[in-house]
Amino acid sequence: MYMSGYSNLKLVANMYAEIDENRINEVIRLVKLENRIKDKVSKYSLGMRQRLGIAQAILHKPNLLILDEPTNGLDPEGIKEMRELLLKLAEKEKMAIFISSHNLAELDNLCNRVSIIQNGKIVETNDILNIKNERFKIFEVDSNKEIVKLIPNAIVIENNKFKLNISKEEIPEIIEKLVENKIKIYEVKEEERSLEQAFLEKTGGNVIE
Repeated sequence: MYMSGYSNLKLVANMYAEIDENRINEVIRLVKLENRIKDKVSKYSLGMRQRLGIAQAILHKPNLLILDEPTNGLDPEGIKEMRELLLKLAEKEKMAIFISSHNLAELDNLCNRVSIIQNGKIVETNDILNIKNERFKIFEVDSNKEIVKLIPNAIVIENNKFKLNISKEEIPEIIEKLVENKIKIYEVKEEERSLEQAFLEKTGGNVIE
């Protein structure tokens, strides 16, 4: 903490023969610490310390960067800066970035592939779009009173709404069944699904220990 940001980078650089001054300066520019790199780390904000830590980790141009809760404790501006930095590193440094996080909304904005872990076991690994696109169809009707009896796999979500995990082609069959039983249909739509919703459905909403 008593050393400057630059001294910290020099210390790490000395562990690798191939890292020169040009690479150190390149990394400083990448993490946007040019104006504060000579200041003591004790004067850095949390976001700046996070960026300095990433700078240390990428000095030797690794193929894989592993991060644990990189946005934890950051304010909205710091989160935005961290997101932009990681996306830039993936593009410019051509490195894979592995992120462990409980902030699913942030992962939704960052990642293109995810693994869902429950109680230490991988529940699913897939492209994020594939996981989110497993969407339910939501039916709005005049009453849910007989829905579960009529359609056993229906999930009641409100007094007049239920959802089904069915394909688009199966919708007419459900509508026909509802009409035959004199249930009025007001709307049928596809569920807008976030990564958080997908996670809760895959894990049953259980708390991860």
